[in-house]
Amino acid sequence: MDAFYASVEIRDNPSLRGKPLIIGSLPQERGVVATCSYEARKFGVHSAMNIKEAFRLCPQGVYMHPDFEKYRAVSAQLHTIWNTYASVSETIALDEAYLDVTEKAGTWENACEIARTIKRRTLAELGLTCSVGVAYSKTAAKIASEEKKPDGYFEIPTPQAFVDLIIDRDVRVLYTVGGKTAERLSSAGIRTVRDIQQNRETVIRLLGKQGVWITEIAFGRDDRKVVAYRPEEAKSVSRELTFQEDVDDFAFLSDVLLLLALSVERRAARIGLYGEGVSLKLTYADMKSISRSRMIPPARSAAVIYREASKLLEQVPRKPVRLIGAGLYHLTGENGRQLSFDDVLPDTDSRRQRETEAALQRLQARYGLDFSGNLDKIFQGETLYRTVEYMRKHAP
Repeated sequence: MDAFYASVEIRDNPSLRGKPLIIGSLPQERGVVATCSYEARKFGVHSAMNIKEAFRLCPQGVYMHPDFEKYRAVSAQLHTIWNTYASVSETIALDEAYLDVTEKAGTWENACEIARTIKRRTLAELGLTCSVGVAYSKTAAKIASEEKKPDGYFEIPTPQAFVDLIIDRDVRVLYTVGGKTAERLSSAGIRTVRDIQQNRETVIRLLGKQGVWITEIAFGRDDRKVVAYRPEEAKSVSRELTFQEDVDDFAFLSDVLLLLALSVERRAARIGLYGEGVSLKLTYADMKSISRSRMIPPARSAAVIYREASKLLEQVPRKPVRLIGAGLYHLTGENGRQLSFDDVLPDTDSRRQRETEAALQRLQARYGLDFSGNLDKIFQGETLYRTVEYMRKHAP
């Protein structure tokens, strides 16, 4: 999709059309740009940019918080259209997917017609533009989809066509080549795809297995299959929050962990998984991040996540905190889950629920908010973030 979040907001509020729209944190807040309209990009604004830098570059921009519930709903509609034409669909993000249309298309010409049909339907049914690449491989399709953005369409039918297109481009055009990898290659005088082709042994010596992969795709060779994404194959489930001001009150941080634990519990239940480990993440005011973890019998209840994450919190250095997160890892399904001692005890689920409810009542007494009666609302959109900010400002 083209600037997905921004495009949805412009579609729903046409008065935003033509304006530099920045979705993410607000200028007076901490945070980053989630995405922005193409008008904002002309000022140098881009995703993941610090919001203060974005405001410096584009003070006249329109700044909005993201509405993730809306974007998820639109995403479901998008993928319903796209998946109609694929034998296998690999979801990359809310707004992006690889579609294997080999079987359904049968010919290259039919594949191209499917691509055009997807563009037409996406615009006609949802009022949004997308950029589609048709190619012989995943790497080539990804590059083709970005070649004519926004509202683009591009074809790369053969490995030779792919090489001809990118041969003199910067190495970062290749999949998996990020900034640090590009720096290592540049230190050896390798700056373009042509340089990679001409210095294959050097690339492999510098980068090992990644170097082998990079040299293969530099010649247009990529035989990876489109693999359907399944939530049950996720390796971890987590939730984190950045505070608007640094926090040195660890009792408050423990309260926040309860809400994060509830969010993680809901996400894990949604995909039917249990975790065999609980993790805690902190980013301090000096931007140093640490993570701590501990193994547990398979569980996903908020009571367990909160209890174990709180124990981890007690063991970390007590310095002002900028960000806190909690999660489950080593995920397993019901069938692969070994029963723990807790599982054979009577009333385990009820006991854990009572633990969670008691903790929520303590929060209600401390902050004057009805947490138990509003959990569904708290975990919608930006409400959790706003709730935690209210708690921070009113912490006793």
